[in-house]
Amino acid sequence: MRIIFMGTPSFAVPTLEALVAAGHEVVAVYTQPPRPGGRRGNELTPTPVHQAAEKLGLEVRCPTKLRDLAAEADFAACDADVAVVAAYGLILPQLILDTPKHGCLNVHASLLPRWRGAAPVQRAILAGDSMTGVTIMRMEAGLDTGPMLAKASTPVESKTAGELTEELGEIGAHLMVEVLANPAIHPGEAQNELESSYAKKIDKAETRIDFARDAEFIERQTRAFAPAPGAWFEFEGERYRILSAHAIGLEGYPATVLDERLTIACGHGAIRPLRIQRAGKPAMDTADLLRGKPIPPGTVIR
Repeated sequence: MRIIFMGTPSFAVPTLEALVAAGHEVVAVYTQPPRPGGRRGNELTPTPVHQAAEKLGLEVRCPTKLRDLAAEADFAACDADVAVVAAYGLILPQLILDTPKHGCLNVHASLLPRWRGAAPVQRAILAGDSMTGVTIMRMEAGLDTGPMLAKASTPVESKTAGELTEELGEIGAHLMVEVLANPAIHPGEAQNELESSYAKKIDKAETRIDFARDAEFIERQTRAFAPAPGAWFEFEGERYRILSAHAIGLEGYPATVLDERLTIACGHGAIRPLRIQRAGKPAMDTADLLRGKPIPPGTVIR
């Protein structure tokens, strides 16, 4: 097929690579424009999809908007059979959705209709879902509301958002290639609106740990926000990000350090950080942190 690919983060890269490997003709790759980044924070850094597309020798386009006559004309000129979308980051106007012969197909990182929206992986972890997965859907005007063409699931277990996103990216790549190989056996199934839920974008306020919450929730919070932006607390005016932790069956006054291993009491149970990161410092095992920065039992942190 002649394919327009639209994606931005690392999650989308496996699908782009799989389409090329399967012999499809990717006529253009749409991604977000380069953003400031790098060590100094002011160098323009291309997106992961942009970098992957250049390595594959594909044409890259970075429009800031698609509701534009010139952008719509450029899109139509590709004469694509289908557009494949994976975490692109721009809303596709109806004219764009209608342009490819077989429409626009989306790789969505949840088992729709659960967790429509921007942060399905994080919301699945925070909610304590036992399973999640990928849905290939035909896009329409609504937010992730289109007919579902295929699904594949995987257990959440103790995975971080970073680990789960990487796994789902690979699953989605294989599933999209499977759908495109034989579209006739994937006619589409309507979503049940009564089973839908919305995965709203992560707010910065959600990443601060409230030790009045149960330890099991806080453990999920550390996984949902790892590796970034990180679930955090403050101690002596400095921010500490917990990147990995265990929920422990100990009790105490919330936010109080209970032992020499930085076990912290929660509303119910306690959380024991395994890997932690001070602001501006590299991540390290908690034992290594405590050798250089002791936080003694009885300390109350915020």
